[in-house]
Amino acid sequence: MIDLHTHLLPAVDDGSRSVAQSVAVLDRYAREGVTAVCLTPHLLASEAAAPPPAHDAAFEALRLAAPAVPALHRGAEVMLDRPLPAAAAERRTVTLAGSHHILVEFPRLVAYQTVANALHHVVQLGLVPLLAHPERYACCSPGAVEAWRRLGALMQVDATTLASGGGRGDRARQLVARGLADILAADNHGDRRGLLVARELLLEHGGEAQADLLLVANPAAILTDGIVEAVPPLELRASIAERLKRIFHREDT
Repeated sequence: MIDLHTHLLPAVDDGSRSVAQSVAVLDRYAREGVTAVCLTPHLLASEAAAPPPAHDAAFEALRLAAPAVPALHRGAEVMLDRPLPAAAAERRTVTLAGSHHILVEFPRLVAYQTVANALHHVVQLGLVPLLAHPERYACCSPGAVEAWRRLGALMQVDATTLASGGGRGDRARQLVARGLADILAADNHGDRRGLLVARELLLEHGGEAQADLLLVANPAAILTDGIVEAVPPLELRASIAERLKRIFHREDT
């Protein structure tokens, strides 16, 4: 499995606070079958052309201490609070592993049209926006996601949200049920979040093909600017999701 959304670059944002904390997560990831991770610290769009030098130092410190597996790639989760500068597309210092794909996010109460305009602008710069956790946004609906995808964006659903209750969990499962999710990622912040809970949920529903595409093939394609394949729709029952959420919660205590 490959996780393209993590906050494991130590002591640079609200994620992992130390190299040791990040290494502990990476060790667990290796045991769970994660072979590659993209480090995606929070950045504002205004910082995307030239990320802080502290990020370089944090990456070097983590690289020296981290296990050989999972492999580490760099990127960022860019808050599109303003238009992405053209220099970010030209330099590609915060895209995922230097590819043409960039992980982006918005404030949770963002309007549908604001998302559409910003995603269109990113595409016009020659990049492919990967929208982080669309199920978090108040304006998210299958129709909205279909429109954002038509603009050229890809969708990253949170793995643990897929196996949770409430409105976000319902929206996440709805996107998978409609074939509108392109990848799953953990959004790990130095905690117990991971990909395994989502993989188990998909397999519980006979979603072997979906699990491979969402957790392996499509993330690998994003890292290498390959072809991201359409994921077949898969209905997920909330009752099983709630059971898996309780299992996950027990592991975290």
